[in-house]
Amino acid sequence: MKHLFRKLHLWLSVPFGIIITLICFSGATTVYEKEITEWWQNDLYKVKQVKEQPLPLDSLMRLAEATLPDSVQITGVTVSPDKERPYRVSLSKPRRASLFIDQYSGEVKGQYRRLPFFETMIRLHRWLLGSAQTASGGMSAGKWLVGTSTLALILILITGLLMWLTNRHKPLKKSLSISVTKGWGRFWHDLHVAGGIYATIFLLAIALTGLTWSFSWYRSGFYAMFGAEASATGSPANRGEARHGAEASHEGRHHGHGGHRRSPYRHWQHLLETTAEQNPGYRQINLKKGTVEVVPEGRLSLRATDKYSYDRSSGEITEAKPYSSESRGTKLRSIFYMVHVGSWGGWITRLITFLAALLGATLPLTGYYLWIRRLLRKRQQ
Repeated sequence: MKHLFRKLHLWLSVPFGIIITLICFSGATTVYEKEITEWWQNDLYKVKQVKEQPLPLDSLMRLAEATLPDSVQITGVTVSPDKERPYRVSLSKPRRASLFIDQYSGEVKGQYRRLPFFETMIRLHRWLLGSAQTASGGMSAGKWLVGTSTLALILILITGLLMWLTNRHKPLKKSLSISVTKGWGRFWHDLHVAGGIYATIFLLAIALTGLTWSFSWYRSGFYAMFGAEASATGSPANRGEARHGAEASHEGRHHGHGGHRRSPYRHWQHLLETTAEQNPGYRQINLKKGTVEVVPEGRLSLRATDKYSYDRSSGEITEAKPYSSESRGTKLRSIFYMVHVGSWGGWITRLITFLAALLGATLPLTGYYLWIRRLLRKRQQ
């Protein structure tokens, strides 16, 4: 069996190793994207002066709206409890577009833009610098290669672990140590073997959850293992709601300037104050047309939101839907995402995920080194 494990480990590692290195390295670089982006664009994420009271949301949205072309509408606004942090206004296009506005002065600070380095790393991580889909709407070659290489990584990690478990002639302590005093050859060998063992559990968790974004058949099966159904994102119902929201914003822009009555944002300030009072210590409040999403204190994921529906005419909250009442599939999506990016345990698991991904990027390279060295030795014999 050990011979079979070794062969399978090698045959998968040689063709997929370089791609696995690229996926792991690019994934590691994005773990701290948020912190690096906010440090690099510090002016965008800080208000100039904190005042006693921010301007009303209705006024702020109109100031933001005045800077946008007619083809772009406001779809929501995100408010942080941090008084030094500007409000983030979501836009209808392009996808995931937003801008920041100083809630005290009304100054539009600028639009959010992912730093070019991280834009490249994300595309490398997901599609090998390609695109998600082909022109005909099918899976792109880059996305397929990332998914297939991730599948190979899972088998490589499992066979590597089995090889280590069946190789018990070495003491446990020695097999898990990395020597730095016995030459480069020994160092690379130990880094590959011991480093691989240290990282295996974390890399398996990252790979198993990451595959849910690659293949629909895997996603369905993986969710079914946990007794849930993997519902597709961007369903017709959701697209209809988004379209209705855009139409409402469009109507408010072109017909609401003459009076406050038709403003699509006229209840947002009241809703913000109400939900903030009901959720002291909240992490984030996101106001949309017809819905308010709140991330209460203590939630690890910003996706784990309590939702409040409200009447657009009166501004009265009509329904409160806590996150605990969400479907199992919705909860699993949040959990899988946290596991994949390492945020499930706070800064400690994020650091471990970062180090494991970096170590995962080195494993194919050290494996190539050991394989080539072995081939050269055989030729010399």
